[in-house]
Amino acid sequence: MAETLLFNALREAIDEEMARDSTVLVLGEDVGHYGGSYKVTKDLCKKYGDWRVLDTPIAENSFTGMAVGAAMTGLRPIIEGMNMGFLLLAFNQIANNAGMLRYTSGGNYKIPMVIRGPGGVGRQLGAEHSQRLEAYFQGVPGLKLVACSTPYNAKGLLKSAIRDNNPVLFFEHVLLYNLKEDLPEEEYTLPLDKAEVVRQGKDVTILTYSRMRHHCTTALKTLEKQGYDPEIIDLISLKPLDFETIGASIRKTHRVIIVEECMRTGGIGAELTASINDRLFDELDAPVLRLASQDIPTPYNGALENLTIVQPQQIVEAVQKMVALRV
Repeated sequence: MAETLLFNALREAIDEEMARDSTVLVLGEDVGHYGGSYKVTKDLCKKYGDWRVLDTPIAENSFTGMAVGAAMTGLRPIIEGMNMGFLLLAFNQIANNAGMLRYTSGGNYKIPMVIRGPGGVGRQLGAEHSQRLEAYFQGVPGLKLVACSTPYNAKGLLKSAIRDNNPVLFFEHVLLYNLKEDLPEEEYTLPLDKAEVVRQGKDVTILTYSRMRHHCTTALKTLEKQGYDPEIIDLISLKPLDFETIGASIRKTHRVIIVEECMRTGGIGAELTASINDRLFDELDAPVLRLASQDIPTPYNGALENLTIVQPQQIVEAVQKMVALRV
């Protein structure tokens, strides 16, 4: 086992896949000689050359369209968005091209590409650098959405995403890059469509992902002292949702709290709530409770920024409220 930072875990995943498969390449802004805005591609240009680690102009729609074409012809491009919010400029290429071409070509083309990069609410990065794109892309057919949350799952999931024959949006949180964890020396991959049960419990099911996983485990310290026994599930796969794992937990606890950094209106939690009510309504002993970010552009002011997103104390209070509804 070797202690590894999350950004280095991602770098190892890319490095290993580029060494294993000569069709894998990286492209994006400052990914080459600069090594990426958060150093995920540091020194890969020296190892693999300028054609496999390609610095592009600041033109997200252009290089994303180029990557779709590369994927159609048999390559496996990895796009890095310097900030995921900038990839809204490539929404057409991601939605109308990457997501649809396998279907509109009658299966003649595969689109094996990964779109990854830093996103989420950082620390005073301002509204345009604090986007959560999962809300924008969850309704686009043909895309897989994956959110990593630890160095271990970041590496295993990214390797699987690179090998997948479908376009994968791979969400990394800007505040998790410096997380440390011991990783296996041997190679491993993780399934893209499976949630992780972070903690077994019987009182209430907490569904979360990305940075909010760590807010939930922070809240857990207080909850355990108070005698509560929550089950925490990291969704990981935001599309498709792993309803086998979600359903098994809800049938045990009969209560659900969703904790997300995405916006409340039209976010992952909204889709989760609807799907739970559709599939598991008779298992619920209380309405689904959602904790999500406020529907406003993220303020630059640090105190105001904290007020827009879910904090651990709110999770504690939500569990107290939910368990008080026990029948």
